[in-house]
Amino acid sequence: MLELSALGLLQRHPLHGYRLKQELELFMSSCMSVNYGAIYPLLKRLEERGHIAAIAREAGDAGPSRTIYGITPSGRDRWRQKMLEHPQDSWVKSRARFAIKFFFFSDLEPEARLELMEHRLGLCRARYKSFAEKPLPEDCYQIAVWNRHLDVLKSEIEWVQEQIAIEVKQPERDAVQVKGEGKHSGDHQRS
Repeated sequence: MLELSALGLLQRHPLHGYRLKQELELFMSSCMSVNYGAIYPLLKRLEERGHIAAIAREAGDAGPSRTIYGITPSGRDRWRQKMLEHPQDSWVKSRARFAIKFFFFSDLEPEARLELMEHRLGLCRARYKSFAEKPLPEDCYQIAVWNRHLDVLKSEIEWVQEQIAIEVKQPERDAVQVKGEGKHSGDHQRS
């Protein structure tokens, strides 16, 4: 997920490692943990594979200069491949992966977005069905957690269905507007 996220952010604008970590924490901290010990080796691997390239150096605030990376055509292809794949993940990891993919949906065409949402909806429905059909545990605390899990699944199913309906009705949504707003300025807030 870190590779997908890093390539997605670098696709939007060039970044150095420290700024990449900040943006990952800002936008994806609810989906994954990010540490410096993972960022710099990832950047090195991506550069060695030709997915990103050093495009500039910037003086550091108090330390050494920073390398600014930009995505290459190979990196864009890799990002798209990672966006469209459906790896066998644990339930928790698959939920986080979908949230990260959804964050980058404006960079995909409507058909790909719909396919990813339909896939997620199918997974959620199957999980809900498998849990709803099992006998309830006897412990009241276990029952409470069980019911909470079913409520969360039901909520996610409803949310994905809403997103699909919006996508079908307005495939481009406001992606063009969002891509143009605040991309190079600090006003990312929307009313």
